[in-house]
Amino acid sequence: MFDSDFGSNNRSVKVFGNRLKFAASHMATLGAELEPLHGHNYSVSFQVNGDVTSEGWVIDFSILKQLVREQCDALDHRFLLQMLSNTIRIEHDSNDNSYTLSHSDKRYVFPERDVIALAIENTTAEYLAELIGMNVITRLLDLGMTNITQVECVVEEAPGQSGAYRKSLTSK
Repeated sequence: MFDSDFGSNNRSVKVFGNRLKFAASHMATLGAELEPLHGHNYSVSFQVNGDVTSEGWVIDFSILKQLVREQCDALDHRFLLQMLSNTIRIEHDSNDNSYTLSHSDKRYVFPERDVIALAIENTTAEYLAELIGMNVITRLLDLGMTNITQVECVVEEAPGQSGAYRKSLTSK
């Protein structure tokens, strides 16, 4: 929950559960170090705060689930590649349809079909939460949902450890 003070018309809706998950591999950077290649069974929860619409809700649960599920599906069973990394050298070979990653004395080659190239600096839970959060916000705004004032996306990479992203939105 948010620690903010909301007006009397502000309510929240939260979705989470079985279909808001993805399994993916990654190698996060920790300072100058590169984690070994590994994976997680991630789960995502997403909360929106806002004013109740004339239909009597902040947002239809099914719409919010669909938007978050689309993000999970895009990441599912892929290698998460942080294209904005300052510590990993990344080369894309369009002839070979592959990505080559170099870090220190390590070199990895991934088939393009197994990679999702992400416009983030690192593949930590915090950055993944921000990426998913911003993508859902874009879709919410595309759908004309101007009543939403704040979102929170939480990405859990293992039980008991998660990263979150919160963003306040200007309504109307």
